[in-house]
Amino acid sequence: MTTLTIAQLLKETKQESVEIKGWVRTFRAKRFIALNDGSTLNNIQCVVDFENTDEDTLKRITTGAAVHIKGELVESQGKGQSVEIVVSSIEILGDSDPETYPIQPKKHSFEFLRENAHLRTRTNTFSAVMRLRSALSFAVHKYFNDNGFYHMHTPIITGSDAEGAGEMFRVSTLDQKKPPLTEGGAIDHTKNFFGKDTNLTVSGQLEAETYAMSLGKVYTFGPTFRAENSNTSRHLSEFWMIEPEVAFMDLAGNMDLAEDFMKSVIAYVLEHNAEDLAFLDQRLRDEEKTKPQAERSELSLIEKLKFVTDNNFKRVSYTEAIDILRNSKPNKKKKFKYIINEWGADLQSEHERFLVEKHFKCPVILFDYPANIKAFYMRLNEDGKTVRAMDVLFPGIGEMAGGSQREERLDILKQKMAVLDISEEELWWYLDLRKYGTAVHSGFGLGFERLVMFATGMGNIRDVIPYPRTPQNAEF
Repeated sequence: MTTLTIAQLLKETKQESVEIKGWVRTFRAKRFIALNDGSTLNNIQCVVDFENTDEDTLKRITTGAAVHIKGELVESQGKGQSVEIVVSSIEILGDSDPETYPIQPKKHSFEFLRENAHLRTRTNTFSAVMRLRSALSFAVHKYFNDNGFYHMHTPIITGSDAEGAGEMFRVSTLDQKKPPLTEGGAIDHTKNFFGKDTNLTVSGQLEAETYAMSLGKVYTFGPTFRAENSNTSRHLSEFWMIEPEVAFMDLAGNMDLAEDFMKSVIAYVLEHNAEDLAFLDQRLRDEEKTKPQAERSELSLIEKLKFVTDNNFKRVSYTEAIDILRNSKPNKKKKFKYIINEWGADLQSEHERFLVEKHFKCPVILFDYPANIKAFYMRLNEDGKTVRAMDVLFPGIGEMAGGSQREERLDILKQKMAVLDISEEELWWYLDLRKYGTAVHSGFGLGFERLVMFATGMGNIRDVIPYPRTPQNAEF
């Protein structure tokens, strides 16, 4: 007798003895079990001979119960499936209380399912989302491995703030009620576990740069943390970042890498996750029908993904983009929430989406941003006012990834750090890279959950990570 997943069984055509384990989705007429094991969206129908099954077992076959079924795989007599299992024996592995089991065979709100995140992958939507998340993660590692990158694990606990954001989670073993104090009355971090003030990392970029400058091509794909008190649909306190860094690569090479990488991982799920994408595509179509006409997306989910894979990314300078936006109809008619008046404005999602969806009608990479709105480590251009930064813009979401050519000149980097009051003492090792064999190098960062949102069509970032961490919420 062969043990197969439901995904495998549904592809079978020949009749044979099989066994399967899974969870009951529905049980109707004391005869038909819809069984799912997480390997596919689709259930397999198991037909029980209730006359030869004891009453106690029948009573225990409830929604959510785990069962072990043996039987014969036969051509289905009903509609909706090609094969079904005629049950010869059924064992209840785990009961489920039908009165309290929260995931009933009906539509639940996403808010309700977040409250039951430990069980929400038993729904079609979330099982599809998490299978896609897994496939995207594999595609990320596959792309970099196939292209000669080395995977490195950057520190989760750090003494530096790569982004200069200041919104970091402290890591401390000091007594919260009576911490040791210096003579001046400040907390004495020399008494802390690491002998200094430490935090959870917001980025692995700086450490990844050090390895790129010896191994050539590296990437980090790990958890990052931001103590930003934001409850929007696009913010998490704990999220995952993909950050490649490459030695001897300039901004043009960085843009090539970002485009090739994003096309590759999206093409992977289009090829390997067609069933889940088709389901999520239909879910999004149904959701769009409930919105006012003006708010509906012009592209379906699969069309958005192919919009990325099938188009060349347009490369546009920030200065050119500002001119386009300043002269656009939405700006002149004050349809934008944030009106573009002058060079130097920090672009918002509405501006980025206009460039992608309305003006160029393809993914866009903006480059050469004003220095004063970008991070200290980005290479200063010869004009003295812009840096070799880039942002990759996608339809429906705006910025998908951001990166830059890094500042490899020691004197310029020191000047920028001084202006921003960034301690040379704290980043001595980062400055060392510019002393010993410095060279042009570049990289970018991509928030993995943002990529999963794009690939699944989910509207809230809390629905694309197993257990979201947000302000006032660390459940599970």
